[in-house]
Amino acid sequence: MLAHCSNAQLVLLFFVQNLILFILALAFGTYLRRKYHQPREKIAVKDWLVASGTVLINAVITDVGFLLWKSHWISIDFSLSWLTVVHVIILFLAMDLLMYIFHYLLHHSALHQYIHAMHHEAVEPLPIDLFVLHPLETIAFGGLWLALLLTATFNVWAIILYLLLNVVFGIVGHLGFEPLRENTAKFHIDRFIGTSSFHHKHHQDMKVNFGFYTNIWDRIFGTYRDK
Repeated sequence: MLAHCSNAQLVLLFFVQNLILFILALAFGTYLRRKYHQPREKIAVKDWLVASGTVLINAVITDVGFLLWKSHWISIDFSLSWLTVVHVIILFLAMDLLMYIFHYLLHHSALHQYIHAMHHEAVEPLPIDLFVLHPLETIAFGGLWLALLLTATFNVWAIILYLLLNVVFGIVGHLGFEPLRENTAKFHIDRFIGTSSFHHKHHQDMKVNFGFYTNIWDRIFGTYRDK
């Protein structure tokens, strides 16, 4: 079916797909903030506009990925096996490392002033801030994702699961509070996983905690801060 769609139709289809994901992500974040009695914050019109642009760019990146797959540059396995779990772990850790490196470079170059500063206008982040990114930053993250997919054949279910985890971790990281503080400490989740508090500290101190899903790379490269 998709093979017979024009490129404009594909972009529209992928925009709707990304828009639904955007709405569900914000609904999830809003639910958590209300559940834990966090104050309602008014979202600026500018943030809505930037976030909408991010959704559109993500749709274009999805379209590029589809065209690369259609042209056999990207290879995808559509079977379901135990390798799905392995592929999820590989995608999760590989993207975490790639984004750590890119994120670190953004903060240690002139790119921060011109690109990444927009995201850090939110010292006390809200769920929508996951999508408040400079267009070039969104394109760069998308490019990292597509570059990783070009390196090997990955399972389609692993790709879908990773993308869902990406949104969940992104929303949790921008809640502005730690919803599971007691369980986080009790089960030592914060030993490796990037919790809400972990990323919140980065918004308060831009010299630490550059990881996205884990704090592994921050621990390895000496940029980790837990207090």
